[in-house]
Amino acid sequence: MADGQALDEVVTFTSDLIRIDTTNRGGGDCRERPAAEYAAARLAEAGLEPALLERTEGRTNVVARIEGTDPSADALLVHGHLDVVPAQAGEWSVHPFSGEIRDGVVWGRGAVDMKNMDAMILAVVRSWAREGVRPRRDVVIAFTADEEASAEDGSGFLADRHAALFEGCTEGIGESGAFTVHDGGGRQLYPLAAGERGTGWVKLTAHGRAAHGSRPNRENAVTRLAAAVTRIGAHEWPLRLTPTVRAALTELAALYGLDADLDDVDGLLEKLGPAARLVEATVRNSANPTMLEAGYKVNVIPGEAVAYVDGRYLPGHEDEFRATLDQLTGPDVNWEFHHHEVALQSPVDSPTYARMRAAVEEFAPEGHVVPYCMPGGTDAKQFSRLGITGYGFSPLKLPEGYDYGAMFHGVDERVPIEALHFGVRVLDRFLRTA
Repeated sequence: MADGQALDEVVTFTSDLIRIDTTNRGGGDCRERPAAEYAAARLAEAGLEPALLERTEGRTNVVARIEGTDPSADALLVHGHLDVVPAQAGEWSVHPFSGEIRDGVVWGRGAVDMKNMDAMILAVVRSWAREGVRPRRDVVIAFTADEEASAEDGSGFLADRHAALFEGCTEGIGESGAFTVHDGGGRQLYPLAAGERGTGWVKLTAHGRAAHGSRPNRENAVTRLAAAVTRIGAHEWPLRLTPTVRAALTELAALYGLDADLDDVDGLLEKLGPAARLVEATVRNSANPTMLEAGYKVNVIPGEAVAYVDGRYLPGHEDEFRATLDQLTGPDVNWEFHHHEVALQSPVDSPTYARMRAAVEEFAPEGHVVPYCMPGGTDAKQFSRLGITGYGFSPLKLPEGYDYGAMFHGVDERVPIEALHFGVRVLDRFLRTA
């Protein structure tokens, strides 16, 4: 089991990494190198030989390999990203890059997304070095840049240009899974992610006839765009159940003593109460308009108007997503992918999934582990290009009233120290047996 020093180090490392501002504003405006150098130094102190890799200066990734005891076993990838989304200091109770530790909680941007997991990985690896522990299979550690944007400087770059570093990796674990969800009725759920919806960020462009704003214009680009955006925003996407979501609904229904009526999923979700939040965003594709760009003067009708839509599609349903966008945009509006990544589906009956479940149950015997499909995406999408099956496994034991989902990209992001300790213990237990 991870030693006491590991429990101290995970807190220190989380705080230290938060204090290194790695804000990713998109468009290349980020510099992860100081955090990458920090992580690489901690790995080197544990006897590893980390490689620092960049596609763009300052956008640094770290990769290191721990040799396992069984050369015939497939390797396991363990990854976390170093960048974070922006934070407005005036909105926070503490400075978002202070890494302040107060009342048993570590505060700051990245405390949950996902410098906490980076710190757990470092703490476990260093604990192994002190004990002389070697895992059964090779473990490849990757700390990536650019996850909060396109991943072109991060996992995409690593997958495309440095595939040899991941030789033998068939499975990987990353962010967002094995965290506590309190259902309001005394039960503690631990969703283990075995799938992700695909990313379809879409750019809509409407063309029309530029003219004076005082004259009638039936070829108004703004009007055409607004109509398409309204149709997309109002569209009711049909129900689609993937194997992971089907397994989640079946297990949740059994846990709550309900009939797993998958012919009436919406009715089942109503009966599940707060637990429905684990699946309600992943029973359908979705498309939410998010940005509008048009015009330059109030009395000028522009010849072009642009909008952006955050689209997500379930595994196996990208074609339906594309066809629906064709229909909803209509003849006067063109659409194209602004950013496009695959949907993922991972088996929930694999030995690795069983070992993750067992690790959580050992340290949270009162909890109920359930399958989970992430509504968004992670670096697992890019690593899937290498044939790596991805799971979301960043364990945290959270107190009731702590809104895990609100911490992602939210104000006053923070993580309890006890949650970090739990994460280290569970991650250590899983990786030793994986």
